[in-house]
Amino acid sequence: MPSLMPALAQERGLCVSTVIGTFSSREQAEKAVRALRDRGFTEDEISVIAKGGKKDDVEVGGDMGAMGNASEGTAWGSVLGGAAGLLAGVGALAIPGIGPIVAAGPLAATLSGAVTGGVAGGLLDLGIPEDRSRYFEEEVKKGRFLAVIDTEADMVEDAARIMRDNGAADVETH
Repeated sequence: MPSLMPALAQERGLCVSTVIGTFSSREQAEKAVRALRDRGFTEDEISVIAKGGKKDDVEVGGDMGAMGNASEGTAWGSVLGGAAGLLAGVGALAIPGIGPIVAAGPLAATLSGAVTGGVAGGLLDLGIPEDRSRYFEEEVKKGRFLAVIDTEADMVEDAARIMRDNGAADVETH
């Protein structure tokens, strides 16, 4: 069943929920994104955020798929973006208090528009409570990979199960 974009779903009065969780490795995050896509979740529903490499390694606002850098963050961004075609909107941002991050999916655009609010501010905009938003921002600071899925209410359990099956911790629905 093709999913509607979350904004369109809300416009039509459908209930949209957010599933969020963290991964300890890039490989786990990539595997989860592939499994979500295979289950029918779209790139308009899936966002992933990770701490980038050294500040000098990240080109703020750049296209991660086009960068030739081999740091963990940029390599990860390239895989999720252009190379594997898994998610659109992959880019690098410099977030005050965190440093360089790589973000893919619809949350990447939200973060680039409100850099001063950081990751927590972007999560607050999705309806994640402030204490949990700050917690997840701290997890990104520690080097964990954050996945956020905005989907219709009837797909929430599938999203959470797929994330857990692929190694996600701290999986929550809001």
